[in-house]
Amino acid sequence: MVHNSITANEALERLRIGNAFYSESSRNTGDISETVRTDTLKNGQRPYAVIVSCSDSRVIPEVVFNAGIGDLFVIRVAGNVIDDHQLGSIEYAVSHLGIKLVVVLGHNHCGAVDAAVNHDPDGFVKFITDEIRRAIGEEKDEYKACCLNVARSVSVIEESFEIQKEEEHGLRVIGAIYRLEDGMVNFNV
Repeated sequence: MVHNSITANEALERLRIGNAFYSESSRNTGDISETVRTDTLKNGQRPYAVIVSCSDSRVIPEVVFNAGIGDLFVIRVAGNVIDDHQLGSIEYAVSHLGIKLVVVLGHNHCGAVDAAVNHDPDGFVKFITDEIRRAIGEEKDEYKACCLNVARSVSVIEESFEIQKEEEHGLRVIGAIYRLEDGMVNFNV
């Protein structure tokens, strides 16, 4: 078991700095070198934050936060909804990797949120939109709906028994919204 010594606040500051760099730059300086690939292979991963993000191809957490290999433990699912699979992944990251910060990263102009607000999909997508509808209720404003959806995912994580017991070790769960227009992340949604 690898334990990370980075506090939730230190991890959040790294994310803020990385996002500021990303939003003002046209390049990513996250380390993806052979050296870091070899190091993480031999010595294991030591990510400093869990990012639960939408699967949208325009929202790439490693890029948004200017991170490299081994920096972030990323879980991607359309609409950044939470079920037992995501909770199991978070539990692993917190319990075995010692991560103390979990960020649910939603984004504006989210297709999954739009589908929940304006459409009635069927098939497997309905599992996602039904979960989003539980989060947003009757909200029709796209941005507010995205924020409510993130808040619900944060709540589901916090209410999880396995995640809750880690709070005594400094675990912090926060919501954030990525703005497609300018690349900025608003934390604590």
